[in-house]
Order: sequence, then C-alpha cells, then structure tokens
Amino acid sequence: MIYCDTAYLLKYYVDEPGSAEVRALIDRQTGVGSLSLGRLELSAAFHRKWRERQVDRPTYQSLVSQFRKDNDSAIWTWFESSRALIEKASDQIAMLSPKFFLRASDALHLVCAKEYGFREIHSNDRHLLAAAKHFDLKGCNVIRKCPTLTSNHRPQI
Repeated sequence: MIYCDTAYLLKYYVDEPGSAEVRALIDRQTGVGSLSLGRLELSAAFHRKWRERQVDRPTYQSLVSQFRKDNDSAIWTWFESSRALIEKASDQIAMLSPKFFLRASDALHLVCAKEYGFREIHSNDRHLLAAAKHFDLKGCNVIRKCPTLTSNHRPQI
C-alpha cells in the first residue's frame, strides 16, 4: 500500500498534466491510503472544477458518482484525523524552519502517513515534498515532465 495526498487522488479522476503517470502508479498498487480529510478535499476539488467550468455538469456528476462507487468498493483506505494527529501536526509545524511553507492539511497528510507506518508519501505538491524529510518521510513524485504544484496550481477547495 502507498500513501497519496489529495493532489494525486485528483489526478486519478481528472485528466490534467501528470494524470497518466499517477494512474499508472496507483493501478499497480495493492492499496492506496490517505487522510480522511482527503475525501472532503477531493469532493471540493471536483466541485471547483465544475464551478470554474473546467468540467461540464455531466462530467462533474460522473466524477462524484465514480468517487462514491470507489469509496463503496473500498478502493481507498481512509485514515481518520484525530485530536492526537492534529496535535502532532501542530507540533511538527512549530519545529519547522521559517524557510518552509506548509499548509495545515499538508502537515496533517505528512503526520498521518508517518503515524500509519508509511515511509513514503506520493504527491506533486512541492511544499509538501520539501517538508517530507522533516517528518521522516521520503517524498515521491512520479510526474517528471510536469511542474510540481505551486500555490497557484494547487487544487483550490
């Protein structure tokens, strides 16, 4: 099983740069885990794609429907966010050098991956990947010919 953040999960469902590489990675796995907050982040990202007219209504409805089916089929393993996990993420952020930019949800993803025994986290978010080593994780990005996510490219939810 591998751990993926929401940016990678979105690429699994929506055609955008890097989707083919992410789908190939995920389809080779015996399982994919992510923070339970990722379910909400992914639903919000689908809605944003529709709101911003990057997908039409039938495509949006298809994305939502497929995501529901995949959840019902347990394709994804969702790890719960707990008070303890939030405290660990908060503590880790407090120890980071000021040169790091890390969003709260990315810190939760990193702490979650570590807490559940993963050694790697898969993403193309450059901020998350840069901080991964400070959470004792290896940041992995299979998308080589694509730019990493920046604050301007991150799925807005």
